[in-house]
Amino acid sequence: MSSDFQIKGIGQISIRVHELEAATRFYQETLGLNLLFQIPNMAFLECNGLQIVLGVAEDPRFDHPSSVFYFKVDDIHSAYETLVERNVQFLDQPHKVAEMGGTATWMTFFQDPDQNVHALMSEVPVSG
Repeated sequence: MSSDFQIKGIGQISIRVHELEAATRFYQETLGLNLLFQIPNMAFLECNGLQIVLGVAEDPRFDHPSSVFYFKVDDIHSAYETLVERNVQFLDQPHKVAEMGGTATWMTFFQDPDQNVHALMSEVPVSG
């Protein structure tokens, strides 16, 4: 394997959408991501230094469900309640998925307007 090749990080992540305006409103207004700019068929948002691109597939080969995004939040129960009030469709309720050392990982999964599944996750100290 050549040693002069190395991945330096993630430049951006794309989420396939069908209705760009509805998707942009959801990610910007409902989830609170910062809209950087928009061009025909694409919107660029920022999430804590990571660029997320919402895009309408121009080729059927790229029209498929997106990867699951795990959005970190400090208080998963409060975030869940806030998004329920904003009519986000959740697939479950916040639940503990793992406990390692003194930290518990909690998750809950939801859908965007295009039925892409994403999650909220929170890592909290275990009291004991």
